[in-house]
Amino acid sequence: MNTSLPLKRIVTLTFAGAALLAVTVPVAARAEDDMMRVYMDHARVLKLDRPVSKVIIGNSEVADATVADAKTIVLTGRNFGTTNLVILDQDGNAIVDERILVSIDEGNTVRVYKQTSRTVLSCTPNCERHAERQASAASTN
Repeated sequence: MNTSLPLKRIVTLTFAGAALLAVTVPVAARAEDDMMRVYMDHARVLKLDRPVSKVIIGNSEVADATVADAKTIVLTGRNFGTTNLVILDQDGNAIVDERILVSIDEGNTVRVYKQTSRTVLSCTPNCERHAERQASAASTN
């Protein structure tokens, strides 16, 4: 009886599954790396090489952009989530077209799990309950 054939198939399928996992995990990690990161309630300054004519934020509840001067934009994280930022020049050409990820500063937080509830504490330097954001009335209707 030849039992090596089914064993070869199992080994081949195992290696194929591992190869698929090795390919898909880095793709997901790269997708997050391709995003511009901003921490909630923090500002990030964007210096541009030419003057700005128009600034567009996909979801203003997630992030906000302020024009500081003709070549400087201040991006502020407002709520957890993702959105996009498009900055146009005088001719309508895109200077910036980026996805934005707004998250909390993971280095200074502690999560406490009690059954199905979760509490996030912001520890800078004393631990306090992290402000939880509510969706606006307009977005819940």
